[in-house]
Amino acid sequence: MLKVSDLHAFYGKSHILQGVNFDVAEGEIVSLLGRNGVGRSTTVKTIMGEVEPQGSIQFKGKEIAGKKSFEIAHLGLGYVPENRDIFPTLSVRQNLVLGMKTNTPQGRWNIDEMFNMFPNLAERADVPGGALSGGEQQMLCMCRTLMGDPDMIMIDEPTEGLAPKIVEQLAQLLQEIAKRGVSILLVEQKLSIALKISNRLYVMGHGKIVYEGTPESLLQADDVKAEWLEV
Repeated sequence: MLKVSDLHAFYGKSHILQGVNFDVAEGEIVSLLGRNGVGRSTTVKTIMGEVEPQGSIQFKGKEIAGKKSFEIAHLGLGYVPENRDIFPTLSVRQNLVLGMKTNTPQGRWNIDEMFNMFPNLAERADVPGGALSGGEQQMLCMCRTLMGDPDMIMIDEPTEGLAPKIVEQLAQLLQEIAKRGVSILLVEQKLSIALKISNRLYVMGHGKIVYEGTPESLLQADDVKAEWLEV
């Protein structure tokens, strides 16, 4: 579904990504782990066209490096940013409608289904997005992205600052997304949720991938956890 090869990216003269290589298969949940500042968010922003890439980014067999963000989105790659970028003055329902692709048939998701999965959103369907709690805004942002019926979705730090109950709901949603054949690249700092739902994990350090494995193998890799994950 997604194959990243020798990916480099810069912020000014700062060399942030230094030859990143990884892949995500169809229907797979892959987590990208690492401490803050190692390049995880820059990786997904570069894939999505928000940062100029050097290297190869193939999505569904097509090269997308250098394409504009809206072009990449129309190819079926969804992106949920860390800043929960909703429209604060529009209602929950209006935010969801804006996520739909009007030129495509009914996709895997609809508004009623979003409301069934997240009763909190249903109860506040006509409330402005800006009046929601942080957890509700995170749910709304993810649901809005799903309304575009992506084949793959990249999610940047979805559990940051959320209550444990909301984190559990998010984990269930991510597993449901994967069951419907949608690939997921999850940028996450909480090792617990990544170990629980991921098929494979990558660990980043200093702008490179320093470890690849399964949740089971990472649990046993005490040296990797100590050097690249533990604070």
